[in-house]
Order: sequence, then structure tokens, then C-alpha cells
Amino acid sequence: MTGAIYISVDMEGVAGVSRLHNVVPGHRTYARSQELMTAEANAAVAGAFDAGATRVVVADSHGPMDNIVPAQLDPRARLINGSPRTCGMVHGLDGDFDAALFIGYHAAAGASGVLSHTFTGFWTELRLNGRAVSEADVNALYAGRFGVPVKLITGDDRTCSAGIAGVEGVHRVEVKRHLSYTSAEALSPTTAGARIREGAARAVADSSVRPAIVPPALEVEIDLKLSASADLVAMVATAERTSEYTVRIRCTDVEEIYAFIGVAGALAAHVVATQASAAP
Repeated sequence: MTGAIYISVDMEGVAGVSRLHNVVPGHRTYARSQELMTAEANAAVAGAFDAGATRVVVADSHGPMDNIVPAQLDPRARLINGSPRTCGMVHGLDGDFDAALFIGYHAAAGASGVLSHTFTGFWTELRLNGRAVSEADVNALYAGRFGVPVKLITGDDRTCSAGIAGVEGVHRVEVKRHLSYTSAEALSPTTAGARIREGAARAVADSSVRPAIVPPALEVEIDLKLSASADLVAMVATAERTSEYTVRIRCTDVEEIYAFIGVAGALAAHVVATQASAAP
């Protein structure tokens, strides 16, 4: 029996989404992106149940984490939404789940891909143990903490070609091709949904995908865009400034990474807002 499936859904990797105004609440095309995101979530839910899932939980994992249209979500699924959440995109994921699926994901900060970034746009790269990582990489480590394999990732061609660090055999569904940071050639939503449903069913049924292994030591470095942001982030307890723009922290558990990312992002946002308000 397949059991419980956890589905984390982002927005930047969804077919039909390519511009910043597509993913920011209040902008003219945001409501359309909400519907596209919800449709891809539903495709993954349907695929999981096709493969025999008995329980499916969907985590809204983009920005304010309040994007999926609840009334349009497959009624068989339960929805985690709203923020802040302790572990962000994978909050609520634990050892009770048999697998996780990452839908609508995107490339890492510093990498080529549609709307690429890692958790926020306030830094140019996030490294874990010296290696640049994506949100999928970090989230898969969190799943691995509980022995849960991430079996599927969907998004643009760059996201799919990168896969997930430490996860062998992860299934991939490409729904669009990167043309530039804010441009893509995408499948129609109907075709994208059909491929995601098929890919989710195939992935959930595949027992060969193993969980990511959490390293015994976790060193996180972020290269901030502004020196003033590094000034503040370096004040976080146990953090160490290693250059004008880089701050490093050593963690003993994956959950600590989310805490550091959340605080660092909030401090960096404060700096940007303060500078904007002081501008003549």
C-alpha cells in the first residue's frame, strides 16, 4: 500500500508563469497564476491517488504561502497554507509520509532558470557545505531527516536537469523551457497537468527512490546583495561574517537552516525597505 503523500507546491516553476508580476500578490496576472498553480497541485494529487495513495497533504509553498485557491483544490487532499511556518515549504512533513513530491519548483539562486532564486531574492547564492543549493535540495534533506524520499520534481528544463542533490532516480516532469530569467516556452496548462498526473503516479509507485542522506555537519553560507544586509545578518547569534557580503552559520540540524534563512531574509528585507523609504 502506498500510504501518505506530501506535496509541496511552488509557483515559479508552473507552466505559464514567467514574469515577476505573475508571482507577486496584487499584480494584474497573479490571480491567473493562482489558478495555474492550483491546477498543477490537483494534477499531482490525482496522480498520487491513481497510484494508490490513501492520504495526500498539499503544502502551499510560494511567497506568502496563501496562493492555492482552496475552493478549487481536489477535495480528497488536505491543505497547509499561511505563514510563517517553522519549516516553510515542508512544514508538517514527517515520518508518517511515504513520499514527497515537489511541484512548480525552480532553479537555484545564481543558476540559469526561470525566476531562479533560493528561498528569497535578497541573496545571490546559498551554499550548503560549500555547494550552491536550490530549495529542492534543502527541502529534500529535511525529508531525508525523516527517511522520506522525494520522488518527483516538476518545473522548467533547468530545474529538471539539475534534479535534487543526493536523490538518485528522482522522477522529473518538464513543463516549460527556459528562454531567459523572465521568459519561457511552456506547455499548455492542460498538457502540463496531464504530464504531472502521469509523472506523479509513476513516481509514487516507484519504490527504488531513496531518501536524501543528511550530512553530520551542516555549514550554510549566503552571499547577500547588499553589504548593509550582511551587517545585520552577521548579528544573528552564532553567525560569522566571512566577507563584505557573505555570512556563514554552522547548524546541527536541518531545521536550523530554515530558522536562519527566515531571519536572514527578514533582516535583508528590512534593509531594502529602509533604504527605499529614505530615498529622495
